[in-house]
Formats: sequence, structure tokens, C-alpha cells
Amino acid sequence: MTSSLRACCVALLSVACTLPAQDTTLHVNVKLVNVIANVTDRNGAFVGGLTRDDFSVTEDGHPQKISVFEKQSEFPLNLTLAIDTSGSVQKDLTEEAAAARHFAHALVRQQDQMSVMQFSTEVRALTPFTNKLSQIDHGLNQLRGGWATALYDAIEQGSERLGPLEGRKVLVVISDGDDTAKNTTYAEALEQALRSEVMIYSLIDVPIEASAGRSTGGEYFYVNEGGLDKAFAKVSDDLRTQYLIGYYPHDQEPGRTFHRIRVTIPRASAQDFNVRHKTGYYADPDLGSPN
Repeated sequence: MTSSLRACCVALLSVACTLPAQDTTLHVNVKLVNVIANVTDRNGAFVGGLTRDDFSVTEDGHPQKISVFEKQSEFPLNLTLAIDTSGSVQKDLTEEAAAARHFAHALVRQQDQMSVMQFSTEVRALTPFTNKLSQIDHGLNQLRGGWATALYDAIEQGSERLGPLEGRKVLVVISDGDDTAKNTTYAEALEQALRSEVMIYSLIDVPIEASAGRSTGGEYFYVNEGGLDKAFAKVSDDLRTQYLIGYYPHDQEPGRTFHRIRVTIPRASAQDFNVRHKTGYYADPDLGSPN
């Protein structure tokens, strides 16, 4: 991300110090790594009321000092709905549009913005990012069917479009099957999501790549367990119950392209809490820090 939380994750702080002896200026670049975390108990219920002292963060196995902590993020939400309109789901498009419309009206605040995409043989944007619900409704009324399922294209392109935005960045994918377009690979789509600091939430009818959401700090839900409205409600609850944890990385190993993050609650046993967050971030090749 770019500023104290400019979305899911990294802000750049530039410090200039004048050295009188050499009469030169030293520029030190320090990047804040922001991590959005959700905590649930062994029954799957969200856990609130935790403090900075409850959490521990490591990067590549090295302990990090938490510099930023917020119990619930009020930062702007940038969300893209990517809806599968391939042949197998055409009969459900009206239901999908109605559930997505209800979700948008319940979630989007003045400081938030949402866009709508559809994907079948190819990916097509239906609305730009906006907080105007009438524009979102109009886009959802434009859903049109196709044949193949360009699932990974949708994840990659959705992540690219979210990448430059400021605030939390979330991609909600509604699909009933695996990728059949075979243009973008799962690994490529996941890498783009991590580079863009995008959380992925998948609403699915059958197992596809279930790990995709969790790798980015998001989650996956099966639509047949209560229908689309219930799945959307779970996403909404998840987004409203988050902790923001930020740290300035130190003890980094040179040459690493991907830095792995682990967030834990040391005072509790591993069975007591499930802490979900992005698995890591890709280093800036020039600075060796997050992008």
C-alpha cells in the first residue's frame, strides 16, 4: 500500500537527514508493512477486544515490532465484484445480480467505492469504481453470458485494477467452477493479488483453488450453504471485523524476492484462535522492501 494504510498493505516513509560534516543529504527509505488480520475462535466466531500486546509478528522468521495497530479499520474500502457469467451459471444470473445488489447497498459507505466485472470467455468491466449505488445497480443489470470461465484472468485483471488505489483492496469472486480459459495460471493470478495487496474472497459452488483467498488474507465460502445472500453476509462481517497491524521490517535477508509473514497470538494455544492474514509480500527489487 502507499501511506499509513493505503489498502491492504504498504506505505513509504522517506526521511532526509543533513550531514554537516560532508554537507550532503542522506535519504533513508523505510517502508511500513501493513497486515490486515481476522481472528476467529475454535467455533468460527469473530474475536474482538484484542490489543496490540496480544499479537506477535515475524517476517521470514525474524520477530518484528508492531508500530501501528487498529482494532477495526475505518479506512476506505475499494471492492471489485467479479461475477462468473459462463454457460453453466447463466440460469442463475438474475439471482446473482439481486444478491450482489443487496450486498452493495448494505456495505458501501460514502468513503468506499465498488466496481463490477463479469467474466466468461473474457473479462469485461461493467462499472468503474464508484460509490453511486445507482451506477453499481446499472452495471449488475448488464450481466451477459458467455461460454468459457476465465477465472484466473479475472483475478489477475481485478487485482491490477485495484492495485493503484488507496485504502483496503478487496476482490470478491462469484463462480461455480474451475478456470477453463487457460490464459492465466493460478500462480500468476495469486502473485498479482499479493503484489497488489488485494484480499480475495471466493463465493463458490464447487471446490476450485480454495487456498487462493486465504493466501491473500481473504476467505472462501460455499454458496450452497445458505445461498448467495448468506455468503455475501459472511464477507461483509469479515470486512467489518479486522485488525490492522503495521511494522517497519528489520533483519531482512538480502536477495529475497518474497517475504513471509506470520501473525500469532502467543498467549493462546494454536487451537484457541485462528489468525488469518496474507502470507507475505514481494520485495521491491530496488530497495529490498515491500512495494
